[in-house]
Amino acid sequence: QVQLVESGGGLVQAGGSLRLSCAASGRPVSSSAMGWFRQEPGKERDFVAAINWIGSGTDYADSVQGRFTISRDNAKNTLYLQMNSLKPEDTAMYYCAASTPLYSGNIVRPQGYIHWGQGAQVTVSS
Repeated sequence: QVQLVESGGGLVQAGGSLRLSCAASGRPVSSSAMGWFRQEPGKERDFVAAINWIGSGTDYADSVQGRFTISRDNAKNTLYLQMNSLKPEDTAMYYCAASTPLYSGNIVRPQGYIHWGQGAQVTVSS
């Protein structure tokens, strides 16, 4: 079983930056696709960014393209999300997720992931 723990959330002013981390334990996730999703109260969980298990392919939601960067450090079993030029509409709970090993399906859909963290709150003030 994989446990995922997010950190790095907080309150930041519009235009600022934050870096989220997602530490995995239980087994190496180097062979899993990993992603970030976000959710506002009462709304569905939305895709933010994902990276394939090879680490060579990434996908981003249009709303964060050019501002957010997803990366992974397999030696540390950790996933990151660098968020720059933050906007108030980026305010949400951010969740990291991991797929089954060697997953080659759609990595932008939450259905592609079987392990989820507890979430980290990001609040951007205007």
